[in-house]
Amino acid sequence: MPVRIRARDTSDTTDGVGDSATGPDDVQRLPADRLREALNSPPGGLTTQDAARRRTRCGPNQMPRAPGRGAWRLIAAQLTDLFALMLLLASAGTFVIYAMGRPRDTGTLQLAVAILCVVVLNASIGFAQEYSAERTSESLQAMVPHRCRVLRGGEVTDLPAADLVPGDVVLLEAGDAVPADCRLVEAHDVTVNNAALTGESAPVGRSAQAVDAGPLLRARNCVFMGTDVISGSARAVTFATGTATEFGRIFRLAAAAPRQKTPLQHQVAAMARRVAGTALATGGLLFAVRLPAGQGLVPSFVFALGVMVALVPEGLPATLSVSLAIGVRRMARSHALVKKLLAVEALGSTTVVCTDKTGTLTQAEMTVTRIWAGGGTHRVSGVGYAPVGDVQDPDDVRELLLSAALCSNARLLRPEGHGHWRVLGDTTEGALLVAAAKAGVDPAAHETAGPRTTEHPFDAERMLMSTVTGTPARGYEVHVKGAPQAVLGRCSALMTQGGSRPLDETARKAVDVANDELASQGLRVLAVARRTASGPRPDRQEAESGLTFLGLAGMLDPPRPEVSAAVAACRRAGIRIIMLTGDHPLTAEAVARRVGIVRHPDPVVVSGTELGALDEPGLEALLARPGEHLLCRVSPEHKMRVVTALQRRGAVVAVTGDGANDAPALKHADIGVAMGASGTDVAREAAVMVLLDDSFASIATAVRLGRAVYQNIRKFLVYLFSHNIAELVPILAATFVGFPLVPLTAVQVLAIDLGSDVLPALALGAEPPERDVMDRPPRPPHEPLFSPAVLRRILFLGGIQAAGVCAVFFWHINATGIPYAQFTADDPVYRKAITLVQAGIVVSQFFNALAVRTERESIVRAGLFSNPWLLAAGAFGILLMAAISYLPPLQAVFHTAPLNATDWAVLAALGALLLAADEARKAWLRRRTVTAQGGPS
Repeated sequence: MPVRIRARDTSDTTDGVGDSATGPDDVQRLPADRLREALNSPPGGLTTQDAARRRTRCGPNQMPRAPGRGAWRLIAAQLTDLFALMLLLASAGTFVIYAMGRPRDTGTLQLAVAILCVVVLNASIGFAQEYSAERTSESLQAMVPHRCRVLRGGEVTDLPAADLVPGDVVLLEAGDAVPADCRLVEAHDVTVNNAALTGESAPVGRSAQAVDAGPLLRARNCVFMGTDVISGSARAVTFATGTATEFGRIFRLAAAAPRQKTPLQHQVAAMARRVAGTALATGGLLFAVRLPAGQGLVPSFVFALGVMVALVPEGLPATLSVSLAIGVRRMARSHALVKKLLAVEALGSTTVVCTDKTGTLTQAEMTVTRIWAGGGTHRVSGVGYAPVGDVQDPDDVRELLLSAALCSNARLLRPEGHGHWRVLGDTTEGALLVAAAKAGVDPAAHETAGPRTTEHPFDAERMLMSTVTGTPARGYEVHVKGAPQAVLGRCSALMTQGGSRPLDETARKAVDVANDELASQGLRVLAVARRTASGPRPDRQEAESGLTFLGLAGMLDPPRPEVSAAVAACRRAGIRIIMLTGDHPLTAEAVARRVGIVRHPDPVVVSGTELGALDEPGLEALLARPGEHLLCRVSPEHKMRVVTALQRRGAVVAVTGDGANDAPALKHADIGVAMGASGTDVAREAAVMVLLDDSFASIATAVRLGRAVYQNIRKFLVYLFSHNIAELVPILAATFVGFPLVPLTAVQVLAIDLGSDVLPALALGAEPPERDVMDRPPRPPHEPLFSPAVLRRILFLGGIQAAGVCAVFFWHINATGIPYAQFTADDPVYRKAITLVQAGIVVSQFFNALAVRTERESIVRAGLFSNPWLLAAGAFGILLMAAISYLPPLQAVFHTAPLNATDWAVLAALGALLLAADEARKAWLRRRTVTAQGGPS
């Protein structure tokens, strides 16, 4: 009875797919004929009818589309913001008061409409910013090739990859993307690039031979969706499609991972709750105080509403959204695309960066850097696939590089347009071709003079390949390259500068020492050998024995040249860097040392197997160990566990990556940073930030800009909330002294908050980063936006403003000698008094904006005119206030009166006093800092 293999994650029970399954281990260990029988897959492929039935049960070979946030959801999110809900409630209550009033008060209706307009304006700005940031394409489908070649009914058919089903026979060649998880049943010199799934930078060989059961991704006879065939050709049987594939498993991990809120989201939410609670409690308390005093229901409600509106920073949501958008644009100019506004600040809060290696720290291009030949080591300069660079003593290595190039199936492709040099085929062979070009070797000319006559492809057992070419002078020659020990074992002679000599034990030890020295530098080492052939087609045994050892080539995936400086900048900023890679520990450590992630002799190097054996407390203890951490051979699950463990320890974690295997960790991190040029679409989909130039240096730039965003947010918070104190205190003062009317109406408050404050706050949000921003440690993740220092400054500046506007209001009211009880809303004296209060707040805020630009540095030194947008915004606010004071239509809406030149001079003097007081505070802070550091007192 045939063994039946279950297609993973399906309920198929017929057609030989799913009957009495024993699991994916059978895919690896069964011989090809037994595998076909188990999957009910005829040699000529499935019939169209069989394939249709299986597709009905298994579903299409594609990932489900991620649900996007529609426009209505984005709008709903803006309208359900806590501040928006408070204002909507206030507007609704005001509409009710207007409707119930007899006679109806037009001013009450104007107030209700004004509050509603504030909500609509804030929601519109926030929606516009979020909508533009959310418009990223659902690009996961691009990871699955659109078409593939399949045997159906004995004929080769070109099909959409989505139509592939378990049991289909797929034909693969170099350059093809693997359309599903398949078991090879025929393989000829096949290598695949598994970097998208495993993170390994080097291509890996594949064969059709049965292997022992083990981790499926390590099975040498399987290929997987989302990977590429680098060389060779193969015939494979599909055993998993769609979400049942290894790629689908990673997709499910990424989909299940919750999107983490940024520190700023948590802090803004906490701040909104506190402000909203304070506003509602204060308004309710004053309503309860005034109602029994005989003020009436409607006047008491309007008064309480004015208090609540004065406490709520109506302009904050719009200011925050636009300020973050300014950060987005700045980061875009620095090649960092941010998909969510609040992520701008998150990277500035980062305490740990978990970085991938291949394509992130390195260029994802193999490069020969050392050649051992003739008894000595020769350096090779230049990086990447561009044949630009030099070989030290090229005459000594030309024979080695010629044989290596002739034993190659790769091709070096010239740039097209504004592109760059590329390799078609195995990247290792491409690196050898580039090194040959640097040494002045032209393999194409040699192939023209003596074409290839025989090839014995690479396989996993021999660990080498060989070719036979003709030469006009020496007849036929065999060229061999492969693993050093495999090639050395077939050699009987060694080429030296003096010619060929027997390969004795001393010579073998010299080769071993050279191989170990290259490997210790993290280089991938290949050996090259040659011999004369008796004819054009020697059998493999003859071709690969009695060889002359030419030497060794050491290559690596070179670090990006700008990474070292970026790593150093992150270190200065107090950010810990942990490498997470699928590569070998020696390779990972070599790259880490080159870029400066590892500087000490004994880093903490942990393999994926060791990580998997740790429980959660053990993992946290490992990550808490002092020193530099390199986590190698890790799986997607390992990366997610590491991120979670760091977050439990209070870290703000940024994760970089480019492969599909990075997607779950990218989504689970506080901020996921994907590579834009070389990264896979699934990684870009999971991340909230995409580096358009794939440069790790852009991360350091983004950290600097993110920190500047947070600093600027605090600046305009001080700016906004300090004038809220100036709005609230006069209202409270009027209550306690028994003045029957409010010194500042709710409509005036809205005009200040949106008409005069938003533009200066935005200009503060555009302040450039301070010079020492990257020399400070990360701010504590749980530090509130309203830190003690911020609160002290708000109270300091707000107290000065409040004292000034209270003084001008009561000075003007008391100067008339009219008793408080006789004042009415239409009294010209009262109207001018409330105009003085509104204008006093607007003018003092102009000087306040100049003060909050710096924390300790004098504004004179920073430059009064260094932020022209701030000056223009302040001037606009003052001009708007003048219009409210002088234009009759606006006077009717705001109940204001015209001010004279003396009034404006008094208000300007109060504003200048505020700036002078803050300059004195900064000078005191500077002196205290100098004294604390041991300077002159």
